[in-house]
Amino acid sequence: MTNPDDLPIPSTAPSGATGVDRRLLEILVCPLTKSSLTYDAARQELVSEAAKLAYPIRDGIPIMLPEEARPLDA
Repeated sequence: MTNPDDLPIPSTAPSGATGVDRRLLEILVCPLTKSSLTYDAARQELVSEAAKLAYPIRDGIPIMLPEEARPLDA
């Protein structure tokens, strides 16, 4: 299936309301520790327990910059 601009339409729908593809969420890792991330749907964040940081998801885009991450409470 194609769109009016003749570009292919993705075959998988984005996950939930985030607009982030589940496959992308599965391959992303913490940029500091390279450890896996946990998706927090309620806060729209990707959580790195190893780094004690939560990376925001804005408009369906994970912001994987440590300076943009929220520190987790101890």
